[in-house]
Amino acid sequence: MSNRNKLNSKIGQLWKQNRGFVLFLGLMLVFRSAFADWNSVPTGSMKPTIVEGDRILVNKMAYDLRVPFTHISLLHLADPERGDIIIFDSVASDTRLVKRVIGLPGDVVALSDNVLFINGKPLNYSDGAVAGAVNAHAPKQAYELDKTEDLVGIKHSVRVNKQGSHLSTFDAVVVPDGHYLAMGDNRDNSADSRVIGFVPRSEIVGRTRSVVLSFNYENFYIPRKDRFLHTL
Repeated sequence: MSNRNKLNSKIGQLWKQNRGFVLFLGLMLVFRSAFADWNSVPTGSMKPTIVEGDRILVNKMAYDLRVPFTHISLLHLADPERGDIIIFDSVASDTRLVKRVIGLPGDVVALSDNVLFINGKPLNYSDGAVAGAVNAHAPKQAYELDKTEDLVGIKHSVRVNKQGSHLSTFDAVVVPDGHYLAMGDNRDNSADSRVIGFVPRSEIVGRTRSVVLSFNYENFYIPRKDRFLHTL
């Protein structure tokens, strides 16, 4: 038997022995690409809603049925709604991001001292607890504060610096067709539409509404029991 025939025979044997595993692996990759997946969250840009170490469940069929491993939509199912937490592959930042939808196409959005205005109307806020100092040597007035924001019927927590930042204010902008204005809940510490611009609809890969599990990066990666299957 020639060397080529021996090689082909070995490949054939390996395929017979492992084809079940290979098919399972392929189907799992297709499922994660087109139907559902989980994403780790390495930064605090969505605090206090999502914290570093969270693994969030991503529903990739929330808005579209796509060709696996691509952004090509086979079937349009829905559009993002105000308040949705979306996952998108940002071309502008060259990374995958997790942010909250604030402005829909056609909305006029402005921000003044961390108070959002949508279509000329300010959102309602209720004060929460002091979240902690920005750093160990920060003066008391530089503490972060958690607030509840009423995003036109969607109530959720946001975190702001009491002294504000260069991200705390922007003039009114109109969200263009086919785009969304997205922001992190950690308003003074998030590189979102205020930095990278509007989010194209085609970049959005899914929506999240829950944490699968979470690891505490500051405590030897011990799982956080209170974050297991936590609803966002």
